[in-house]
Amino acid sequence: AKGLVVFIGIHQDDDSEDVAYVINKTVNLRIFNDDAGRFDLSALDLSADLLVISQFTLYGDTRRGRRPSFSHAMHPEHAATLFDRTLHSFRMTGLRVQTGQFQANMQVSIHNDGPVTIMIDSADRQRPRRG
Repeated sequence: AKGLVVFIGIHQDDDSEDVAYVINKTVNLRIFNDDAGRFDLSALDLSADLLVISQFTLYGDTRRGRRPSFSHAMHPEHAATLFDRTLHSFRMTGLRVQTGQFQANMQVSIHNDGPVTIMIDSADRQRPRRG
């Protein structure tokens, strides 16, 4: 069965519009191969399974010093609510969603095909394209 491991980092400024953007991009992005070997199928096309994991360390700022700062990550009490909303929105797409426990220390094993790893940042919708 095909599926996606989705690491969710929640920025201190994220809101329901950010959730909607990430959900839409994640389930509709054509990142699975068709019969010709081209990226032409989405998670929705394949009824892919999703493993959704909260990952505040995605907002680790390493620009200064030797220890990352996580000051841009949303505080856990607010992030938990937004993460629950994210899970609900993923489930509303009809895809099967699995998750761990929010704020838990988990061991995650991933078999990455390709490997294909793509970052979707809701802030990108407001930035001009580079290059």
